[in-house]
Parts: sequence; C-alpha cells; structure tokens
Amino acid sequence: MFHLDYTSNYQLNMKRIFLTVSLLYCLTQLSAQTTYSNAIQAQIKQVENNLAGRIIIDGKPYNLQDRMKHYNIKGVSIAVVQNYTLLWAKGYGWADEKEKRPVTNATLFKPGSISKSLNAAGVLRLVQDNKLDLSKDINEYLQSWQFPYDSLSQGKKITIANLLSHTAGLSVYGGFPGYDTKNKIPTIPQILDGEAPANTPPVRSLFEPGVAFQYSGGGTIISQLIITDITHQPYEKYMYDSVLKPLGMLNSFYSTAPPTKEQLKKIAVGYTKEGEKVAATFRVYPEQAPLGLWTTPTELSNYLIETQLAYQGKSSKVLNKEMASLQLTPYIDNSATMGAFIGERNGEKYFFHDAGNEGYRGLYYGSVEGGNGVVIFVNSDDGNIILELLNSVAAVYNWKGFDKIKNINTMQVPETISQNYPGIYLYDGKLAEITKDKDGLLYWADNQNCRMYFTSNKDFINMEFASEKSFIADSAGNITGYSIKVNGTEYPAATKVVKIDTLKANEGELNAFGWHLLATKRYDTAILFLNRAKTIEPNDNSVIKHLAHCHLFKNEYDKAILLYNEFIATGLNNQSAEKESIKEDFNYLEKSGFDTFLIAKASAALKL
Repeated sequence: MFHLDYTSNYQLNMKRIFLTVSLLYCLTQLSAQTTYSNAIQAQIKQVENNLAGRIIIDGKPYNLQDRMKHYNIKGVSIAVVQNYTLLWAKGYGWADEKEKRPVTNATLFKPGSISKSLNAAGVLRLVQDNKLDLSKDINEYLQSWQFPYDSLSQGKKITIANLLSHTAGLSVYGGFPGYDTKNKIPTIPQILDGEAPANTPPVRSLFEPGVAFQYSGGGTIISQLIITDITHQPYEKYMYDSVLKPLGMLNSFYSTAPPTKEQLKKIAVGYTKEGEKVAATFRVYPEQAPLGLWTTPTELSNYLIETQLAYQGKSSKVLNKEMASLQLTPYIDNSATMGAFIGERNGEKYFFHDAGNEGYRGLYYGSVEGGNGVVIFVNSDDGNIILELLNSVAAVYNWKGFDKIKNINTMQVPETISQNYPGIYLYDGKLAEITKDKDGLLYWADNQNCRMYFTSNKDFINMEFASEKSFIADSAGNITGYSIKVNGTEYPAATKVVKIDTLKANEGELNAFGWHLLATKRYDTAILFLNRAKTIEPNDNSVIKHLAHCHLFKNEYDKAILLYNEFIATGLNNQSAEKESIKEDFNYLEKSGFDTFLIAKASAALKL
C-alpha cells in the first residue's frame, strides 16, 4: 500500500519550497540576461553564426536566427561550460509567442528523458547511503508493488543497476501521453500493470535481464517507485531535497501536476513542428522519473559540472567519486551507463543524454575529462537545430575529438536533366518522394522535407541525412532509382515506383505516405496509396479514416461520410475513441488550411 502518513507535512513543505522557488525566480529574472565581457560576447556571436550539421554547404555555416525560422522553432535556451564553470548562457525567441514572453536564462523547460539522469543520481545516492544495493533483486525493495517475473526473464532477477542502465530487458520504451487534468489519474502500480485509468501498456519482461540494452522508460518508473517505497517521501520532495537543492538547481523541480498560473509565467510553452501549442504542456504526468523534470540549461549545467568534478574526486555534493563514476562508465552495453550514455570521438569521451517530450527537445553533452559541456533546450517537436548548435559550440571552443566539419561545393543541375528526377521511390521498405519548388528539388523521407544539394549532375546530398545518393538510369536514360552510400558503405539502392497496385512496403508505410499526400492536398494520388494500404493491411483501420478525409476534401461528401461511419463502426462498443480520433484530425487539418465548411458539415453529420 502507499504511505499516506507524511502527506500533510509534505504539502506544507512543498508550499514552502514553491514560495522559495518563486522568490528565487523573481530574483533570477532581474539578472536573467547577463552582460559578459567583450571576449565572451565575441565567442557568443561566433556560436550564433557558425551552426552546421554534418557538412557545410558552399562554405556558408548557418545563423541561429535563420535556423530557428527554418525549423519553425519558437524558443532556444543554451548554457556553455568551460573548465568546470558555466561560461555563458543565453535565451533566444519566445517562451510564449502569443504573450510575447521571451526566453531568458531563467525560463523553465521540460526536457523529457534528461529527467532519467537526475533520477539515477537520486537512486545512486540511496546506494551511497547504504539504503539500496545495486546487485539485489528489485522486489526486495518494492513494497507497494512487486514485479511479476515470468518465463521470459529466464529465472534471472532484475537489479537496480539493470533499471538505471536499461539492461533489465523491460518493455514500454517511452512515449507517455500524460493525462488530462479532468480525468482520473492512475497510481504508479496501475501504470506499471497497465490497468485503467493508465493509458500505457504494462511494464513486463521482453527478455532476460543483464544480457542486452533495451531502452525502457517503464523500467525508470520502477526506480521511481523504489525511491518512494524506501524513503517514504513523495518522489518530488526527495528529488528536490537530495539532488536538486544540493546541486544548486533551486528553481528546478519534478512535478505530477500541470503548471499553475504562477508557474506558467516562468515556463516555455511547448509547440509542434507546425507552430501550434501542445496540450502536453498542461497535462499531468505521474511518470516523473522518466520525464517529469522542469529545469533550465543554466541549472542543468550544475549537474553536468558536478558529475565531471565528482568523477575526478573533486566534489561530492550529491555523489562521491565511486557513485559518480557509475554515471560515466558503460554497464553491460557499450554506451549505456547508470543514468547517461557515453560516446567516443577520436579517443575523447563524452557523456550525454537527449530528450524528446511532446513540444520539447533537449540535450546535455559534456566531456569526461577537461570540464567542457553544453546544455541546449528548445520548445519544439523539432530538435534538428540542437545538433547544429552542438557542432558550433564544439568548433568555437576547439573541443577535442570533434572532426572539422566537411565543406561541400555544390552546383546547379540543368533543368533538362533535373526534370527527370521527381517521383516516388522505395528504399529499405520505406517511401521517399522528390518534388520541385521554385528553389530547386526537395527530398521527402521519414516525414522530413529536405533540400537537395547536387555535387554533380546525378549526385546529391541532404543536410538532414548522412547518406550520399546518386541517380541510376537504364540504357534508355530513364531514371530507375538512386544508389545510397553512408560513410563509404553501399546500401541497397532505391527503386522508382511505377506501379502502385503491386507495391509492398514496411508495415504502416503506405498509410503514412498516404497521409503525407493528403496533407499536401494531392487527394487522387493519396487515394491510390491508401487503397493499396487497405488491401495489404486490412487490420489498420486508420486507413479508412484517411481515405474518408481524401474524399471529403475532393467534395465527394457522401462517399466520405460512408467511410467515416465505416471507421467509427470498427470501434464496436467503444466508438467514442474513433470519433475523438476524427475530431483530432479535423482540428489539425483545419489549422493546416483545409476547408472549414466541409469539416463543420462532416462533424455535424457524424455528431462529433
């Protein structure tokens, strides 16, 4: 059972904490935009004007403001660490575009899975205090719930070390959708068992523990429950008192609740790639350990620096040298540690964790030796700019191990040649498309629309993909596909799609491509691909809904309504979910400029 005896004291303590946080925030806001020396300001300008992905096109790195506009990112916050010290931090753009509230160094973001690193520090502190043993069965510590071992675990027991390093062989990767404040919120045991009102599957064994890496946010939730069962404290209180406060992360906090009116003035609102506010900002997330942290790059840099110093034995604000080394040493897997990941660049080791909450992306990246690092957050579903900023910081400060970014010289391909390239292509069971706009050719794949840069009449690259591609023609000169090479390794070539009625692709791919065509208002072609999807994947009922959308916006209203009703009927006893799914699509399509009259007419007919 849950421990309830500390609730009233906890509420009183949390009120005090939030009063303190509010006061500290107000003081922080007064100095949120720090003035730096001329030398550091010059470095900041270099970082802002030196963004690059894998390559630089024609010797021209990107400008931060231009890239924010390119990716439709409202706000960016960055903190740079040098020699174990916060060197500078700065915010860009809007925390809330509608309110015209800017991002400052004090603006709070919800950086998703980065929460797991701080959670691991909290668990390791209990190990350090001899309250937990990394090698013992987790069920020895779980009091309010027990992990149900089955034959898939092969008789092996899951340890805390397994949970922290994602080597427990557990399910539920992540993707926690959160809960509306109006609905009933599940307990942690209900979430772990996948019982109503939980909206995620149960956390169970996929294979025996201790043999391989399997990323599991579900396993992180178990570690959260261990903390509360052992300490008899609410998770957020333990984490604030034992991890955040000692690190000086006084404005940061874990929370199960959506932001209050007062907190909304301090946070960056999350946005979709299309620039719409996400509901996730205002949802309830009982799964605090995997994604519940609110923090800033400035404050998270304290964790990064302390981890580096503790690893050297030069500090122990939270963890001693032995425990800190566990966060910087791979365990079973070659890169996964207890709370982070390790990567090697030309012999230089870096530790990091990225994040992807709905409406937010983030990354911290630090050197194991030397005291360098960076923390970057954006309030967007698109995180491509983060790696470009990382490359810029590494270049400006000459970080060890980072290769000099390659410059690629491009050329214009004559129209007589390039006009043969547009079309739909199949590669590795996936679909790609090449189209033309006023500035040249675009390559669409994996839901990204990328500019094509030609290095010869037939060879091209994209900033967003690591591959080099080259068009293939038959003896008559007709384009039949393109070759794919990554770091010198040749992969199976893409083939140009000429017949849809015999096309086979990965599961869900035809439906996803049909949606892409629908979203770009090419209804006739979308219908061809969706009908093919319906034929070879009859159990994917969402295909019916997407077909209905196509016919609706083709003004084939009666046919659309028949298909919508066919889709709704697939819900059997729970048709409300199907209706809600149609409503969500309509909301998206309306915001994307589709005919509002047709949407309203269909909504009324379907009684949505």
